[in-house]
Amino acid sequence: MDLRFTPEELAFRDEVRAFFRDAQPPHIRRKMELGQRLSKDDIVSWQRILNKKGWAVPSWAPEWGGTNWGPVKTYIFKEEMQLAPAPDPLSFNVSMIGPVLIEFGTEDQKRHFLPKVANLDYWFCQGFSEPGAGSDLASLRTSARLDGDHYVVNGQKIWTSRAQHADWMFCLVRTDGGAKLQRGISYLLIDMKTPGLTLRPILTIDGEHHFNEVFFDNVRVPAHNLVGEENKGWNYAKYLLGHERVGIARIGASKYRVQRAKELAARVYVGDKPLAETERFREKVAALEVELKALEITQMRVIANSRNLPPGVQDPASSVLKLKGTELAQAATEILMEIAGPDAMAWQSEHLWGTATDEPIGPEWAATLAPDYFYTRAASIYGGSNEIQKNVIAKRILGL
Repeated sequence: MDLRFTPEELAFRDEVRAFFRDAQPPHIRRKMELGQRLSKDDIVSWQRILNKKGWAVPSWAPEWGGTNWGPVKTYIFKEEMQLAPAPDPLSFNVSMIGPVLIEFGTEDQKRHFLPKVANLDYWFCQGFSEPGAGSDLASLRTSARLDGDHYVVNGQKIWTSRAQHADWMFCLVRTDGGAKLQRGISYLLIDMKTPGLTLRPILTIDGEHHFNEVFFDNVRVPAHNLVGEENKGWNYAKYLLGHERVGIARIGASKYRVQRAKELAARVYVGDKPLAETERFREKVAALEVELKALEITQMRVIANSRNLPPGVQDPASSVLKLKGTELAQAATEILMEIAGPDAMAWQSEHLWGTATDEPIGPEWAATLAPDYFYTRAASIYGGSNEIQKNVIAKRILGL
């Protein structure tokens, strides 16, 4: 199997690299380089730059704005985006609701939603998890009862990421309480401004507002906002989760962190020489780079094998990518934390958001490393926990 890029693919990589260098607004580039948080306006404006270029939704069908690149060019695009570094398009729109609507939505739903989803005129959030129904999602209890030409929704969702920014939610609801768990679930699109819908922030230990609780009290949703067939929502959710896990290894992001670690370690001295020249640091970075190269080769094998799989079917090796990719992301942030040492421990929220008017405690680059380190601890949980991925590997690859 030849895993090298063709001359055409290398030329495409150069084109993509030049675009990210030239098109990304300087203030967003600086935030990305320093690891600072992006505002809603930053995310929207960047996705619209991508959409104007025709690159916001590369994996979609061409008639809805996709590029028809194929898996290799899509991989190159994502890796160069992470290496630039540049923001990813909003995953809820691009990798979740968009593919579901293309596959299962009505023509009216596609015409109305897809252009707005691609351009981020509509910001979607994901209404899946509930108290008592997270990993065991099929146990969800939020109900939807058909009343004339509306569904009446009652219940609660939790850990709803960025719902404070959202215009719409794609939501799993129970429409048949008497059916087996997976068979009584439907998939609704809900306008976040609908009366009876209440959002309550969940502030995490770092003081950030990323998650939310969402309450539904007799929320009336037009029946034409049902995606696909009633009680078939579990099938659509599985399709969505398959798209969510594509690219979750984020090899380019880990490569960028290692590259940055080398640059920063050259500035930090241990005794009379830079940390980058110490034996322990070089051994640790070399070991991580070897594992990243092995994972990259695995990624290319998955891409090559994808040509032989039916649409919507994932290579079981994608579980290896998710498992090892998230572990290496955590290892890379650990190296960066070690470089900063005590300088990473000061909590400086204004510097995290790029709104500070005073000088940081310690070097500016250290202010965001601890939040990044702690956030990547969750990477082995979201998108399918690593424990579950080990079960998939054992069953589908090792035959145990």
